Amino acid sequence: MGECKSFCSLILVFLLVACASGEDPYRFFNWNVTYGDIYPLGVKQQGILINGQFPGPQIDSVTNDNLIISVFNSLDEPFLLSWNGIQQRRNSWQDGVYGTNCPIPPGKNFTYVLQVKDQIGSYFYFPSLGIHKAAGGYGGFQIASRSVIPVPFPPPAGDYTILAGDWYKQNHTDLKAILDGGSDLPFPDGLLINGRGSNGYTFNVDQGKTYRFRISNVGLTTSINFRIQGHKMLLVEVEGTHSLQNTYDSLDIHLGQSYSVLVTADQPAQEYYIVVSTRFTSQVLTTTSILHYSNSAGSVSGPPPGGPTTQIDWSLEQARSVRRNLTASGPRPNPQGSYHYGMINTTRTIRLANSAPIINGKQRYAVNGVSFIPADTPLKLADYFKISGIFSLGSVSDGPTGGGGYLQTSVMAADFRGYVEIVFENAEDTVQSWHIDGHSFFVVGMDGGQWSSANRLSYNLRDTISRSTVQVYPNSWTAIYMPLDNVGMWNVRSENWARQYLGQQFYLRVYSPANSWRDEYPIPTNALLCGRALGHSTRPQ
Repeated sequence: MGECKSFCSLILVFLLVACASGEDPYRFFNWNVTYGDIYPLGVKQQGILINGQFPGPQIDSVTNDNLIISVFNSLDEPFLLSWNGIQQRRNSWQDGVYGTNCPIPPGKNFTYVLQVKDQIGSYFYFPSLGIHKAAGGYGGFQIASRSVIPVPFPPPAGDYTILAGDWYKQNHTDLKAILDGGSDLPFPDGLLINGRGSNGYTFNVDQGKTYRFRISNVGLTTSINFRIQGHKMLLVEVEGTHSLQNTYDSLDIHLGQSYSVLVTADQPAQEYYIVVSTRFTSQVLTTTSILHYSNSAGSVSGPPPGGPTTQIDWSLEQARSVRRNLTASGPRPNPQGSYHYGMINTTRTIRLANSAPIINGKQRYAVNGVSFIPADTPLKLADYFKISGIFSLGSVSDGPTGGGGYLQTSVMAADFRGYVEIVFENAEDTVQSWHIDGHSFFVVGMDGGQWSSANRLSYNLRDTISRSTVQVYPNSWTAIYMPLDNVGMWNVRSENWARQYLGQQFYLRVYSPANSWRDEYPIPTNALLCGRALGHSTRPQ
């Protein structure tokens, strides 16, 4: 009987999406989430596997596809998956963070119904609760252009996903206990490439052919630099935007960011190092994989090529060189440059300052003085069911307060179809990485020092990149323009997972008074209920 109910609920969800999206194709995924023994740094650990895999299965999709992802939680604790950079148009119900979704209980199933509406590019998914991300559970997520949309480079001979980032030998439960005890995480033990340590992964290429590498930083605490021995990289896409095709010897990739590069196998036939190293750390961690030519006569030799270590100006100049390709088509046939983001008047300026206060004797992190604490009920459900006492709008201000930190379930109100300027201000001596769910934004400026309105004169209002994750250098600022074109409850967070867990996040409630399907989909009939939302109905009234 339970299976019948679940199946019927699923059919209703399918019909809902079919009505909303017409004839766009469906892709179905059945995932079982389990614990399993992994040895990424040579030490046995309890990892989080999806269908027995670490990293998890890759999602390959095409613009506008409907993705039906059935997730069964075989762990002994609640679990959620979120989708870094997937915008969930009109559908924050599927975002998979605790502010929008009840966790999947142990032994239970939840089916995500996503549409990758008007998106292309390279992304990843990850487990969003606690410090699960430190145990794995992440995987690649790519969205190809529709066949009728021109792509600004020839089809590559192969397409490789690289999920790289820092790693700890301690289990996620131990790391969570460190944070809950009021301390920050220690320095990572190593770096992984696709779940493996040094030289644990090989990428095969044919001499003379060109390959696409999609690189994401899925780590917890550190920026990385990526390079391939003896080879140049042609940057072609950044988090769903076709980029100006600049050539780089190495690329800085900050927490949560994704880049696509083309690499031509134009060197003598042998093996070469693929290198990932930490950035802006006193101790430099390095790991390698192998680029193997199919007609190779020799193995990799010599030390891996070095890269930048603590140089901030070098990284800042590289970041400014990452720009959008104005003539290329995005998800739709119109050129990316046809949206003149710099000619639109902003409706509001929001300044967000990160800080590291000690609150009640414990290390916390804050945004404009507010250190986020989760409520007992997901904020999206509380908003929908009009449950009072869960959160209050305006509980985080539009600018730095200058005072000490305090704990609050912080939610900022925003109006649908607004166009905001957001300035991230970092007075700390560490690099910050910020992500905004449900949106893509234009990175109009970044520089050292204190931001002021005079800095607007230096903004790039013509061809900056648009993306969903951006870095802020130490004692520096980064400014973005963002259209508030997606109704919902959206997480704004640090991609440093310790800082996010200890409060450097809040939710942006983008609101439309219309209460119309044109602005936002209704609550899914299979939505899980928890906390004070228990007893409410997800069926249409």
